[in-house]
Amino acid sequence: MVNQTIRLNPSIDVLPVGGRTMSRPCLFLTNDDGIEAPGLHALIRGLHQSGFPIVVMAPADEQSASGMRLSLRHDLKFVERTDLATDLGSSDGPPLRMFSLDGTPCDCAIVAIDGGLAHWAPEMKPALCVSGVNQGPNLSVDVMHSGTVSAAREAGLYGMPAIATSLSTYKHSDFESSVEATIEVVEAAIRILPQEATNLLRPNGSRTQPKGEDERELIIDSFRNGDLMLNINAPETWTNGFRTVSLGSRWYHNAIDMSNTENHGVAYKVGAARIEDEDIPDTDCNAVNDGAVAITPLSCWPVNHPLGISQRLLTAATTPTTNGLPFWLEE
Repeated sequence: MVNQTIRLNPSIDVLPVGGRTMSRPCLFLTNDDGIEAPGLHALIRGLHQSGFPIVVMAPADEQSASGMRLSLRHDLKFVERTDLATDLGSSDGPPLRMFSLDGTPCDCAIVAIDGGLAHWAPEMKPALCVSGVNQGPNLSVDVMHSGTVSAAREAGLYGMPAIATSLSTYKHSDFESSVEATIEVVEAAIRILPQEATNLLRPNGSRTQPKGEDERELIIDSFRNGDLMLNINAPETWTNGFRTVSLGSRWYHNAIDMSNTENHGVAYKVGAARIEDEDIPDTDCNAVNDGAVAITPLSCWPVNHPLGISQRLLTAATTPTTNGLPFWLEE
């Protein structure tokens, strides 16, 4: 393992990858459960066996519910995890490079995209960011707090197309179905993306606007530019295909536990005792509760930002095909 501390001008030798070729687009993977997380490992195995070159930058430790928090004014320890790459990758497969960073999911996306990968793994030029597979739901308002979703959004802000993916249960940690569903969406996305991200680091700022003659072309260009992302939630048991849906309405009740009190103050624990999903058709909560994999297009930017996705275009992006995937991912 190569162990370094990240500063403004990192200096580390680039390790050779050998003679392995990259016939498929490279993927950048991250998460919020950490570099050792089973969901990330299952996704790496599945995508690598599908022939994708992969470069990973994930938090050294779990960073769940970290939102878009950044580690400002801190040196961040960097480690190349050749041990994990050897264990998870196919010996005769495409390149696989894995790095951990002592920071948040958004730190990982920023460090990787804003120069880190170009320095440590210049042969890896990702076309798409995939964040996950997260253990637990990222439905409805969860997307505001989720480190998994935030890492994908951060990649989008830097101009890289992005997907967040989660297994929406804590009752088991069998990621087989969620990985299968994620790979199917990734395969569909890769078909409409160039070999490398073309808007990386946003060289023209907000002047790069989506172009197209119809809604499908505008949506695809928004996804390619990193302005529109996808949020996937796989159910506890996958029995009902895919559904492209809007965010639902989820309420957390009795979120504060004050049972652990002391004489000199009150100890608070945040964690809902009861979660209520409103019964709203064509939403992510309903889809997952019905055994379907929910796919929700999200704007990476606030809607009143110059690059924010309009409600009209976001509604159009949420239109499904007969197989449940977004219509614009259909060839």
